[in-house]
Amino acid sequence: MTSPILETFSLSSTWPTSGPFLMCAHHVDNYPAADDRLGPAAPLDDRPTGGDFSGTDGWNMYHGSTVPGFPQHPHRGFETITYIRSGWVDHADSFGGTARFGPGDVQWLTAGSGIVHSEMFPLLDTNGPNPLHLLQIWLNLPAANKMVAPNFSMLWSDDIPTVTPANGVTVTVIAGELDGANPPSPPPASWAKSPDHQVAIWHLTLDRGSSWRLPTAATGVERTLYFYAGNGGSLDGEAIDENSGARVDPTRPVTIAADDSTIELMMLQARPIGEPVAHYGPFVMNDQAEIEQAFDDFKSTGFGGWPWPQGDPSHGPGARRFAQFPDGATETPVDA
Repeated sequence: MTSPILETFSLSSTWPTSGPFLMCAHHVDNYPAADDRLGPAAPLDDRPTGGDFSGTDGWNMYHGSTVPGFPQHPHRGFETITYIRSGWVDHADSFGGTARFGPGDVQWLTAGSGIVHSEMFPLLDTNGPNPLHLLQIWLNLPAANKMVAPNFSMLWSDDIPTVTPANGVTVTVIAGELDGANPPSPPPASWAKSPDHQVAIWHLTLDRGSSWRLPTAATGVERTLYFYAGNGGSLDGEAIDENSGARVDPTRPVTIAADDSTIELMMLQARPIGEPVAHYGPFVMNDQAEIEQAFDDFKSTGFGGWPWPQGDPSHGPGARRFAQFPDGATETPVDA
């Protein structure tokens, strides 16, 4: 019998994806202690201003100049799903929404017809290091929903279920169902909203010596596994190293094992949308004419404008998690 492993590949900071998943960015930054402006207490003179992806000393400023991160930038036509493993993200957007979220939290943002947002990484500990570890997944929208009204929702860590399907195995269920555990509902326009699309976003941790057979999915679904932490793992008996990925046949049983150390991986799974994709920078549409229209619309409307006095807002010191939505509603996790 042929192997259920269809393809293997190495991982960099941007992971290859398939189906409706457009991209997965993996950020790991070992920031030093913070200064009084929520930035690194370290010299920045030798870093490229406004575009530091150098990895010097194990961290980047990205497009930030004081606080690391990504100041105001537009999106149209898809969704961003941001999962925080460690560190903090300060969100602000062109419709007046703000949020701060941290370890274990997920922000699910539907860009729809167009939104401008900033994603800054405030450093909150002035006495010690400020490690950041996050994944941001781009999930396409079908043509019928590309121009829906933008919105974001928060999936706080306490609301995201974890499942222990085998001894030593923990699965954090961000999207999809596993063993009767269902996470908070995706936004209404999302491809993930319909169970028929079998969208699953799972974070798996396997202790040394543990193993788990993945449940199968329907024909036509695409499934990819990303091994990003730990060595000595195997996939259906084949050794697989840290920072590698595998696309597998979801209709066949596949066993993941942690042989020599604890391993961590992400699984992305979904039925493809089956529509053409035109992708240019921050916009994802179905054809080039729609991309050109997106640029024209952004130039003329600013996707709602930018209501903040600076392009890189952050929300002050203190590990306070919250969300304030454009309609004025506020939300705070129970353990904040």
